[in-house]
Amino acid sequence: MERTVEQDCPRIYVACLAAYNGGRLHGKWIDLDEDTDLDTLWDKVKEVLKTSPEAGAEAWAIHDYEGFEGYSVSESEDFETLIKIAEALRKHGAAFGAYLENEGDLDTALENFEEAYAGEYDSRSEFGQQLFDDTVDISAVPDYLRNYIDVEAWTRDLFLGGDYYDVQKNGSTYVFRNI
Repeated sequence: MERTVEQDCPRIYVACLAAYNGGRLHGKWIDLDEDTDLDTLWDKVKEVLKTSPEAGAEAWAIHDYEGFEGYSVSESEDFETLIKIAEALRKHGAAFGAYLENEGDLDTALENFEEAYAGEYDSRSEFGQQLFDDTVDISAVPDYLRNYIDVEAWTRDLFLGGDYYDVQKNGSTYVFRNI
């Protein structure tokens, strides 16, 4: 099935439980795009139930989901939570998903992400080199001492010391400050 919205838009498949229990599949993919608020989402769920092949359908469940970057959506997930996650993923991309997956608590992730996020890199080494280049004026270091600078060891110490941590996901290394 080809999607008509951008692939980064999280979405859920809401199924009618009356139809499901009756041996029929009836549901709809609902995109959590920038126009989706709580009322809109509930209206779409009500439409699924209203169009059910089973009379008097009232119960629903989330039977599938896409684009939540590691967040495990339950069958009865709180819609406000899903909307918050979708908004953060649209704003920050997969890096937020990596942070949320590591932190585990949505409120903490929403509150701390921007301060904690240090960037997306190909590796820890690339991050360390970039941080070194951004913070050290190498021209101020005498030539005879430059050979003693070990950026790899310095980077390793940043992570071992707990100043930073990384989450490797989908070929990227997302680096975060421990705050």
